[in-house]
Amino acid sequence: MADIDFRRRHALPLKDAKARVERIAEHIAGRFDLDYGWRGNTLAFSRSGVEGEIAVTAKEVRVLVRLGFLLFALRPAIEREIERTFVEQFES
Repeated sequence: MADIDFRRRHALPLKDAKARVERIAEHIAGRFDLDYGWRGNTLAFSRSGVEGEIAVTAKEVRVLVRLGFLLFALRPAIEREIERTFVEQFES
């Protein structure tokens, strides 16, 4: 079960939606030292204390995140940052 389950609808072609998710992944990988990679239309990411995935479909992006014990206390802040980032990438 995910600690964070975030969904955002979009109207972009799948290729463009994946490109935006890739930009998000590059940003967070540099900022938080995450490893990530694509498996089909799902981008999986991990680092110590966090793992998750971003699934991209033709109409929706879904983020599932599992937080370790130490990061669980930061869940509200992490959720706000996910939402801000997706609004920035998908509503601009």
